[in-house]
Amino acid sequence: MARLKDYYFEKIVPQLKAELKFSNDFEVPYLRKIVLNMGVGEGTSDSKYIKQAVEELTMISGQKAVITSARKSIATFKLRQGQKIGAMVTLRRGLMYEFLDRLINIALPRVRDFHGLSRKSFDGNGNYSFGVKEQIVFPEVAISNVENIHGLDVTVVTSTNDDVHASLLLKAFNFPFVS
Repeated sequence: MARLKDYYFEKIVPQLKAELKFSNDFEVPYLRKIVLNMGVGEGTSDSKYIKQAVEELTMISGQKAVITSARKSIATFKLRQGQKIGAMVTLRRGLMYEFLDRLINIALPRVRDFHGLSRKSFDGNGNYSFGVKEQIVFPEVAISNVENIHGLDVTVVTSTNDDVHASLLLKAFNFPFVS
């Protein structure tokens, strides 16, 4: 079992249960999934960028990434419906906790000029999203093999619809929020 999953059941559940005055362990919010998305603007002109993004996202997440396509055509971006524009992966269960552990303890501290994550990035439904500007902050990505620097969007989906409860959950996981 993943280290953070054990930590959740042993420490976070009793702590949040007492803090939020819940009578049952099942009322305590939990992580449903983590979605990683990498948009590749150059991928519209050359498919090797898409292939590289899929390989890097697969290395970062530990799970095979899928190619995303444009849903509709946008003439100003020279984008046609069905055109390949990026890669994404959805993590659940053990892989989700392992990725979260690496993200919090290894990747985010390696970000240059990192002062913490904003508390304003909750969507009103208990989900938290943020972006990482460079995929090379993850130790799985070898800098010598990287041709282009791409950003990465991370969305953490929780079981609660309340941003305050979700914030307490992520804070219990030691998310580096700005004070």
